[in-house]
Amino acid sequence: MASVHESLYFNPMMTNGVVHANVFGIKDCVTPYKMALLVLLSELGRAGAQLSLLERRRLNRLLLPLLQGPDMTLSRLHKAIEESCPNLANSVQIRIKLMAEGELKDMEQFFDDLSDSFTGTEPEVHKTSVVGLFLRHMILAYNKLSFSQVYKLYTALQQYYQNDEKKTGIDETDMELTNTEELEGKMEKEELDVPLREEEISCSGPLSQKQAEYFLSQQASLLKNDETKALTPAFLQKELNNLLKFNPDFAEAHYLSYLNSLRVQDVFSSTHSLLHYFDRLILTGAESKSNGDEGYGRSLRYAALNLAALHCRFGHYQQAELALQEAIRIAQESNDHVCLQHCLSWLYILEQKRSDSCVLLEHSVKKAVHFGLPYLASLGIQSLVQQRAFAGKTANKLMDALKDSDLLHWKHSLSELIDISIAQKTAIWRLYGRSTMALQQAQMLLSMNSLEAVNVGVQQNNTESFAVVLCHLAELHAEQGCFAAASEILKHLKERFPPSSQHAQLWMLFDQKIQFDRAMNDGKYHVADSFVAGITALNSIEGVYRKAIVLKAQNQMSEAHKLLQKLLIHCQNIKNTEMVISVLLSIAELYWRSSCHTIALPVLLQALALSREYRLQYLASETVLNLAFSQITISDGAMPSVGMKPASASCHHVFPADLPPRDLFVTMNHAASAGRHLTICVACCH
Repeated sequence: MASVHESLYFNPMMTNGVVHANVFGIKDCVTPYKMALLVLLSELGRAGAQLSLLERRRLNRLLLPLLQGPDMTLSRLHKAIEESCPNLANSVQIRIKLMAEGELKDMEQFFDDLSDSFTGTEPEVHKTSVVGLFLRHMILAYNKLSFSQVYKLYTALQQYYQNDEKKTGIDETDMELTNTEELEGKMEKEELDVPLREEEISCSGPLSQKQAEYFLSQQASLLKNDETKALTPAFLQKELNNLLKFNPDFAEAHYLSYLNSLRVQDVFSSTHSLLHYFDRLILTGAESKSNGDEGYGRSLRYAALNLAALHCRFGHYQQAELALQEAIRIAQESNDHVCLQHCLSWLYILEQKRSDSCVLLEHSVKKAVHFGLPYLASLGIQSLVQQRAFAGKTANKLMDALKDSDLLHWKHSLSELIDISIAQKTAIWRLYGRSTMALQQAQMLLSMNSLEAVNVGVQQNNTESFAVVLCHLAELHAEQGCFAAASEILKHLKERFPPSSQHAQLWMLFDQKIQFDRAMNDGKYHVADSFVAGITALNSIEGVYRKAIVLKAQNQMSEAHKLLQKLLIHCQNIKNTEMVISVLLSIAELYWRSSCHTIALPVLLQALALSREYRLQYLASETVLNLAFSQITISDGAMPSVGMKPASASCHHVFPADLPPRDLFVTMNHAASAGRHLTICVACCH
């Protein structure tokens, strides 16, 4: 649950959703793009009743992101207006052309006419409205310009229009040289790229306060909910550096830089940005002004807590423990129970391999409930459920505990934790070998709508929970032999979570494992061996296990046995019971392939005892098949009926009760020779 607990760190941008208003000393300035918006507002007022109700509604929805967002090219602005009202888009284009190709006095007259919007008994625009405030800011900013600055603005407007004309001319030339099919494909691609076009985002100069707020909140929301629609890490960092160049003390820009560095696993840059964020938060007085000295201490202890979370994310557990001790010390001095609860949750993550970690987690849940912290309490319950699932507790008790957690989620509308809970139920049913229940939970999550309010065009489907569920769904199809369906799911995963995204490693591992299993089933052992390196890079234990399977298939028995013995000792030390059983099954198969069935029996019985103790029905079914096959073949080959009765008794719960003994023997013998125990188990578990 380490990945789940990463959301525990203090994140004021995600929590509040706004940037502090006083951090920017930059006031609104007039730019060619904002002049184009002024032309749009002017033409909108002139059109009046000529616009239909639908067109007016579309334009009203379009105005707010245009006013708050960063500057964009004229062609992109024209396209956005044209989608809402084509006639108005043409009027705006003509008006800008006349102003750019005219004289300086035409621009001056335009600003003089803007003031008339507020005159009369029923003015076109109210002064206190969003549009009214924008108009007043622009008029005031223009009136403060000197003559040289007005002339620079006029030349900038001409350049703004000419750049669009040049681009339009190039596009028309390309259109003439391109056939119809290629043109349609290009247009479809452009439509897919509409949400954020990096080449068209103009952020070369200082942004105004509102533009910076909108840019940061939009990118932070996209990083949390739909990373594929956010700017690429390199381009976003370039924009953030440009923001910080004009205002180095902009704390929230440092925090977004920290989140952006985490996307590419950059330890140095993420640590640097995180420390700068809390330094600037103290310097700007955003905390200390409201809370006095308490605000200063709060920043310090949450800085230490975030640093501990960062080190824990990258596997630097000693540094994380030192930072966590510092956060606990400062929190105890200030009697901050909320911070102490966050520290206790992270302390469990650092010490979860110890025997007393369960007691620590139970104490954390009780304290979180006592102090009214439903988010922490729910995460603690889910971690406790996961720990008890690995300990072999019954499914009904685990589901009862998750039911209590779900009550907290729905009561407090914790949409993110609802998704995590369903994903965890899917994983638990998969662990216990109940593929039908796992499939049901996966489909439930994929069919749900988010409770969280998001921006228009932002999906809530690109979180870690959806990645986990889709990976399980792909593996379920692959285990049933539906590799084409599994490939389609993985293709969808690759589109939804590109390789550069933070959750891409999930589908990468499942993709490699599924391709490995398919190659092994087809007898292409050299192809399967090529996937071992990729699996090892993502999961070392899985990689070693798959390497041993390839060696076994290539009849390199001694090398495979040595590798499996080392892996068995390691998995027993780290208490990875699921892998221990899989390794025992592979060792037993080595023995009976070497005609040492008597040696294989104790190993299989050990695997069966573990799988039943921990209620792993999937592995228990596979163990029973191996055990039944060994019981049949342990007797003399000429008298297979000697071992038929114990074999039939061993697997009576796997195969139908009315299956004749001879058919049972043929089925198990075919399964053993083909090495397809897994496929039979899946079919029988249903």
